[in-house]
Amino acid sequence: MNFWTKAAGLILRNRYVVLLVIAICTAFLASQMKYMKFSYSEANLLPENHEANIQYNQFLKVFGEEGNLILLGIKDTTLFTPKKLEAWNSLTKELDKAEEIEFTVSIADVQKLEVDRKNRKFVLEPLIEQSPKTQNEVDKIRKDLFENLPFYDNLLYNKNTGTVQSAIYIKKDIVNTPQRRDYIFDVLIPTIEKFEKDNDLNVRVSGMPYIRTLNSQNIQDEILLFVLGALGITAIIFYFFFRSYRATFITLSVVMIGVVWAFGFIGLFQYEITVLTALIPPLIIVIGVPNAVFLINKYQQEVKKHGNQAKSLQRVISKVGNATLMTNITTASGFATFVFVKSQLLREFGIIASINIVCIFILALMIIPIIYSFMPLPKKKHLNHLEKKWIENVVNWMEKMVRHNRITIYISTVIIIIFGIIGIYQIRVSGSLIEDMPKGKDFYKDIKFFETEFGGIMPLEILVNTKKENGVMKLSTLKKMEKINEVIEQFPELSKPISVVNLVKYSKQAYYKGNPKYYQLPTSQEQSHIFAFTKNSDGNAKMLNNFVDSTGQYARITTFMKDVGTDKMDDIQNRLQAIIDKEFDADTYEVTLTGKALVFLKGTNYLIKNLIISLSLAILLIAIFMAWMFRSYQMILISILPNILPLLITAGLMGFLGIPIKPSTILVFSIAFGISVDDTIHFLAKYRQELQANNWKITRSVYSALRETGVSMFYTSIVLFFGFLVFTISSFGGTIALGGLVSVTLLFAMVSNLLLLPSLLLSFEKKISNQKVFKEPSIKILPPKEEKP
Repeated sequence: MNFWTKAAGLILRNRYVVLLVIAICTAFLASQMKYMKFSYSEANLLPENHEANIQYNQFLKVFGEEGNLILLGIKDTTLFTPKKLEAWNSLTKELDKAEEIEFTVSIADVQKLEVDRKNRKFVLEPLIEQSPKTQNEVDKIRKDLFENLPFYDNLLYNKNTGTVQSAIYIKKDIVNTPQRRDYIFDVLIPTIEKFEKDNDLNVRVSGMPYIRTLNSQNIQDEILLFVLGALGITAIIFYFFFRSYRATFITLSVVMIGVVWAFGFIGLFQYEITVLTALIPPLIIVIGVPNAVFLINKYQQEVKKHGNQAKSLQRVISKVGNATLMTNITTASGFATFVFVKSQLLREFGIIASINIVCIFILALMIIPIIYSFMPLPKKKHLNHLEKKWIENVVNWMEKMVRHNRITIYISTVIIIIFGIIGIYQIRVSGSLIEDMPKGKDFYKDIKFFETEFGGIMPLEILVNTKKENGVMKLSTLKKMEKINEVIEQFPELSKPISVVNLVKYSKQAYYKGNPKYYQLPTSQEQSHIFAFTKNSDGNAKMLNNFVDSTGQYARITTFMKDVGTDKMDDIQNRLQAIIDKEFDADTYEVTLTGKALVFLKGTNYLIKNLIISLSLAILLIAIFMAWMFRSYQMILISILPNILPLLITAGLMGFLGIPIKPSTILVFSIAFGISVDDTIHFLAKYRQELQANNWKITRSVYSALRETGVSMFYTSIVLFFGFLVFTISSFGGTIALGGLVSVTLLFAMVSNLLLLPSLLLSFEKKISNQKVFKEPSIKILPPKEEKP
């Protein structure tokens, strides 16, 4: 009596105990769901010790969180009327009252830098001393702002288009907490909506805290959509194949328990719900249903053979147990390879996915036979699907192709390989923070608005370390920083930079009675006079704190970047680095490029390098499984090719359709490979069983295996195809691409395993025609074929 026969007896004899244990585990994991938390920061794709992370953390240590800015923008000429300008200024003041806000900057907060020659200092005077009552007063404010205060150009206004913006700085200690979400949904959005309604103005809102909050909410909303969508589509397909309400109900019960376990494990490990971990519950549904297909199909085949329920249930576990275990392990292995990637985002996804794939197998293997044991035998109408004419026609067509058109299959394979290789060379890499965001949402349109009007919303920082106190305020340092500013302004992808240089220029303008033509760095002769006034100025010192640290050793240059890909970003980075290397002597200065946008872009490139390692590891692991299961090296080579071919097709399609490699689409290859190998295992397991039953006659065994496994493989592939297709209803571009690409890959994998794999077995018949190739395996996937009773 083998292991699975004993396991079958144990499960069926103790069915009440097994159900109780499952119920207790489900209740425990359901209780852990309260510990689930949603991500409130961008995914860090790099390991902590990566140079880019070290540099970024150094910047945060000096200047604190840089992603705490929310922007409000208006492009409307009617804004500059007394009533609407007053309402706009009041809006910012009202938002500033919230405890979550550090400070705000709007037209109402604009301070003109004036010179007080008597006390030898600069003073800050408000641009708007009292609310303007007439249009002439408003026009004067507008002229002062747009023509006489270049310091605020691209900070608060765009002088070319007349667009105005206000800046709201969230407190840095809450910017990555749920408190940020509460403020945005409970205070910011309702306040802005009321302002828009009262004043008939359209306010654009953006900034990384706002974008991340709405994006996170979108992920939460889509989890339910995915789960319901996956349940709905798989239930419909399952019922279409089996025409049995109870089989459909049993399957849905299993996968719904699997979904609870998936959420429970996320809570138990206290992982964040990210755009990737949000995919796991529906993924468990999609992967769990094929388990039910094999188990229920086997049960119904056994019932049809001999009509003995106890024997049928025992054989479901004992005969299909090994095969389904191996297929689930290979699928889990595809996901588990992400555990070896140093990215925390992918590692968490890999851990949760692989654990839950094994769990859904255990649940299906236990629950399905047990529930059927309480039910009467299936009626004849429930078994009719086993003899459907159209399914038989599909299997006949596959057999005909393998028998008579192997040359066509091989020519098609070569064409596909060529197509895939050509497509691979056309694949581009994308490291955009916002490319996957929902294009139809208002907040995405607002991102594009701020890109057009102010040059972007993703901060790119340059940290200048002068290596000595007050080194920033040396004129030589300021001139070097000005050179960098000039280069930044040449890039259409970057906004005008803001730094201490702008403030020093503003100081010179103020020194010369506010004349905007003096908005420039002082000469060496002017420096001592102007800086003497600066030292005595309290207001000026407060403005200085935003750009220079308290010791005067560090300075920052901030620019904002549009949504650019890795190629363009590499070009920008290289050109900026070239000017940095030219202007700043490495012995005297330490200058680093950093910022969230740059860290994310570097993270994407890092993942691309790890993709090959991850996929190679998946192929190696599955090859080892094949070697262990079949003890045949020839079979490893024959079985791997039909599963690499679909990946080539997918890569080729990505190249030709312009779908870039990015963190979301990177997953396609390992996921698809891990799942597609399942069909290979089922086919080869049945093939080996047929070999033993047919006295090692390969041709007869291939066709017998094809006919017997073809139906189940077809069923499961269709379920997987439509199951992954559910992800295309997402509003996230990366999730849509993931769903579509995995679906297409698995469809090609089915065709490849049912046409190319048997063709290869027949073509290499002479090399594998003796029993030595198939040594006794370490594990019997299927038991020896039994005679019909």
